[in-house]
Amino acid sequence: MNEQQILNYQRIAEAIEFIQQNYKDQPTLDEIADKVNLSPFHFQRLFTDWAGVSPKKFLQFISVQHAKQMLGNNQATLFDTASEARLSGTGRLHDLFVKIEGMTPGEYKNKGENLIINYSFSDSHFGRILVASTNKGICYMGFSDDDEIAFSELKTRFPNAKFKEQSDTIQENALKIYSEDWTEIDKIKLHLKGTDFQLKVWEALLKIPTGRLSTYGEIATKIEKPKAARAVGTAIGSNPIAFLIPCHRVIQATGAFGGYMWGTTRKTAIIGWEMAIDS
Repeated sequence: MNEQQILNYQRIAEAIEFIQQNYKDQPTLDEIADKVNLSPFHFQRLFTDWAGVSPKKFLQFISVQHAKQMLGNNQATLFDTASEARLSGTGRLHDLFVKIEGMTPGEYKNKGENLIINYSFSDSHFGRILVASTNKGICYMGFSDDDEIAFSELKTRFPNAKFKEQSDTIQENALKIYSEDWTEIDKIKLHLKGTDFQLKVWEALLKIPTGRLSTYGEIATKIEKPKAARAVGTAIGSNPIAFLIPCHRVIQATGAFGGYMWGTTRKTAIIGWEMAIDS
């Protein structure tokens, strides 16, 4: 992604934030374009190039009313519906190619001691991203507008590891998820540090297809802990792999999108973009 593409995403993010704050008023194309200092014509073209749909269509996708409608119109849970649809042939479902491997108890206890972690920075549809890997798989992927802060977060998670700033084939394969054509992606492996409960929650998230949403309560039921919705929320909040482990697809039972470690505007952008490409 070049500087112009980064600038374009920043404009898109600003527009999405405006839409999110004013969705009840259903702002017009002219109003949104004016907010980002573009003509309606140029904004329409820029937004459509980025999302694959018009701003008006995107507004429909990301509105809370749309989320409520999704929750209200299914007799089965969203999770069950999503699971039944996961082999629909779209080729965009994470659980077809992602495998989680938990770190050994020794690795977990030693906070990464003896681990060699490669890391590199890249650009995506949703801004700057840091991706890190061990020889077993991706161990961290996080959005950040500041490289120094992003690396500090990585070191906090693995304080005793050795770090090398270099890209590798594991990272390059994982970063292909930011293209719309996922047919060239090999199986992505994740090497994660987490409790048994966290790993179960993260595995459950992988079964939510692109363009679908679930709730904290549904995830709790899926892992056979129906009373643990709050604990599920905590585990989701500690997810170390942005986008690949799709914690952004979990919303509140009310239909509100809720918080996101990497920013609510970014969460809204990802949900809308996924719904657009899956439509």
